[in-house]
Parts: sequence; C-alpha cells; structure tokens
Amino acid sequence: MPDTGFVAVFLIGLLGGTHCMAMCGGIVGALTTQLPGRQGFNRQDHSVWPLQLAYNFGRISSYAAAGAALGALGSLGLLLNDFLPMQLILYVAANLMLVALGLYLTGLTQVLAFSERAGQRLWMRIQPLTRRLLPARSIAQAFPLGMLWGFLPCGMVYSVLTAAMMAGSAARGAGLMLAFGLGTLPNLLLAGLLLGRLRAVTRAKSVRLVSGLLVLGFGVFGLINASTLGGRLWQGVVCHV
Repeated sequence: MPDTGFVAVFLIGLLGGTHCMAMCGGIVGALTTQLPGRQGFNRQDHSVWPLQLAYNFGRISSYAAAGAALGALGSLGLLLNDFLPMQLILYVAANLMLVALGLYLTGLTQVLAFSERAGQRLWMRIQPLTRRLLPARSIAQAFPLGMLWGFLPCGMVYSVLTAAMMAGSAARGAGLMLAFGLGTLPNLLLAGLLLGRLRAVTRAKSVRLVSGLLVLGFGVFGLINASTLGGRLWQGVVCHV
C-alpha cells in the first residue's frame, strides 16, 4: 500500500481537475478534433486513445523531472537544518501553498496568479517548440508535445512542486509529482474525449467550491499539525532529519 502522503497528493491532483480543464482542456481536446475526418469522439474509434495517453504521459514525465530537481534542491537545503529550521520552513511553505491553491480553485481569489505570471518567462521560450509538433498525429509527436506542455504556467503545479522540496530527495520528489500527475490524468483524459460535457460540469461554481475547500483542508490540516510535520497525512513524503 502506498504511503499516505502520496495518496494525499494524488487526491489533490484529482480534485484540481476543475483547474486542469481550464488550463489544458482545450489543448487535449484539440488532439482529438485535429485528426483527419474527426469532428468529435466516436466510441467505436480507438485511434484517439494512444495520442491522449502519449500526450498525458509526456506531461506527467515533465512533472516528475521537475519534482526530482526540486527534491534534490530541498535535500541540499536540509543540510543546513542544524543552523536553520529548514525542514519546518519547507513544510510550512508547502502547506501555505496548498492553502493558496485551495482558495484559487474555489475561484474566490487569484492568489496564485503571480506564480503563473512568473512562469510565463520560461514558457515564452518553450512555446515556439510546440509548433513544430503540431498537428500531433502520432505518438512520436504527442509524447514530446506533452513534455513541452508540462511547462505551461500553472499555479496548481507550482503549489505541489513546493511540496516536492520538502521530500528531501530527487527520488521522493519525482514520486510525489508522479502521484500528482496521475491524479490529474482522469480529468484530462475525459477532457480530450468528452470535452463539452465535462467542461460544463467543471465550470459549475459548486464543483469548484467543493474541490477547492477539500484541497484547502489538506493545507490547513498540515499547518495545524506542523509540530509533527503532518503526522500520518504526509507519511512517506516529508523527509525526517
């Protein structure tokens, strides 16, 4: 059975589906409609599945790579734990970002918009590369396209990447982001296949509010239990030094 911390991050990715639909729903939907002779999803036509899976696994692999990099960076920070409470600082920062993410998902505030604006600088350099892979009509095009789109500025991804820093190693950071990416997978697969119906559901204020409040609950619980570094909730994710 996976550690509870990775299950929690998977659920955060799943609950963040309302945001995923807004950010990436149009992209994955385009992968479906761009195929020759296609105007929508036909249950009898399975040609779209390999493209959707390749795109999404490319996206998730970028998340995992970023998680590994920040996990390694966090491990360097923990070397200073004898001089500064780096472990607690990283833990509190990660849970504050989850609180911000929960509020962001509810639509009540744009508190994470600043992080997306900061990510635009990197995205402006990467976006031209995506044009070389469009239209993506094969797995060989869809997978690297997904890897590039994994760098699309996203406050939700940045929030969980902050948590990857408290993992304390490249392996745990990558595993954390892999769990998060798999949590986003169901929503984005459905976005590519049932775009119109699913987008209408995820835009409902009640759905966004409930999802946001649940994610907010993860962050609040983590802050309340900061003295034990989240206890069992973040088991397997937090590096204890």
